[in-house]
Amino acid sequence: MTTLPIKPGVPYPLGATWDGEGVNFAIFAEHATAVELCLFDSPDAAREAVRVPLTTQTDYVWHGYIVGARPGQLYGYRIYGEHAPTAGLRYNPHKLLVDPYAKAVTNRMTWHDAIFGYPIGDPEEDLALDERDSAPYMPRSVIPDGAFSWGNDRPPQIPLHDSIIYELHVKGFTQLHPDVPKPLRGTYAGLAWPSVVNYFTSLGITAVELLPVHHFLDDRHLVERDLHNYWGYNTLAYFAPDARYSSSGDLGGQIAEFKAMVKTLHAAGIEVILDVVYNHTAEGNHLGPMLSMKGVDNPVYYRLVDDNLRYYMDYTGTGNSLNLLQPRTLQLIMDSLRYWVTEMHVDGFRFDLATTLARGLYEGDRLSSFFDTIHQDPVLSQVKLIAEPWD
Repeated sequence: MTTLPIKPGVPYPLGATWDGEGVNFAIFAEHATAVELCLFDSPDAAREAVRVPLTTQTDYVWHGYIVGARPGQLYGYRIYGEHAPTAGLRYNPHKLLVDPYAKAVTNRMTWHDAIFGYPIGDPEEDLALDERDSAPYMPRSVIPDGAFSWGNDRPPQIPLHDSIIYELHVKGFTQLHPDVPKPLRGTYAGLAWPSVVNYFTSLGITAVELLPVHHFLDDRHLVERDLHNYWGYNTLAYFAPDARYSSSGDLGGQIAEFKAMVKTLHAAGIEVILDVVYNHTAEGNHLGPMLSMKGVDNPVYYRLVDDNLRYYMDYTGTGNSLNLLQPRTLQLIMDSLRYWVTEMHVDGFRFDLATTLARGLYEGDRLSSFFDTIHQDPVLSQVKLIAEPWD
């Protein structure tokens, strides 16, 4: 595989960061032995055009800088390390991985057995190693262009006791709206259409709470029945607005379109609150697919069963639970929340299954540092925070 020259770069910020001359790539993978950055020429390319080893490591962050890389470049990772599921390690370099810090993700996803880290149907199940390449079937991470003219956009900052919150689904609210042009129905742009905004203001609401818009996946069992995950509680990428709700394509245009929606709603005095799902991901349990964090650093990102690290703690009934006892996992969530406030200008969050995020060393009596970390944060402590108490 062809390689490119690469400079050492820096370990922070995590993710892919463009500075006008090139892109710095940084990914945390404590238990990895090697990391390869994979660059793609097009969304339809079955395999990467270039593999670039990231050989510089700082505090378990693998990083490198590529001069000339630009926004719109598609990328992913292949990560090497021990394959020992009983020890919680599931490294498999045959599987392309979405960057946990990807700011945009293509909507290209084809369910195939190669997406799993083990051979489907093998009598050893996930203890076996599947060597098929998953790249032809996986979505790509996209290097974003963060440029956007916010103008005089300001958060409405409506007191919580004066708030009237309207919960809605981006697609469901606009898909059949007769006043919204057909190309914009079901999209962020549709939600910012003048007649829609006028309807909101006529109701007297002060905020819209959007059902999940983090990039999520349709479950395989649904796709095989020609169905879809309508609600979106199946997150793949915590920084990326879902491309299915974009009329601007999936190569980064979804970011600008989301920002334009927020700016328009703010101009009408309406806040934007996001329903967020930080308690689990789309990767499921030990028999689930290998898409991102499972192949990046499984025992760091996921809460595993103490006496049998092959299996996942499942507080949510969805197969896995994020490991909020790990500082790097807590950092991922905090970085994501701050990104949505500082870069995307949202005004608050509603945390799905918030009790799962609060679990510490004990089942229910001891809280993790999650809420303490939020309340001391100078950015997040100033926005609206709503916790779902389901348990």
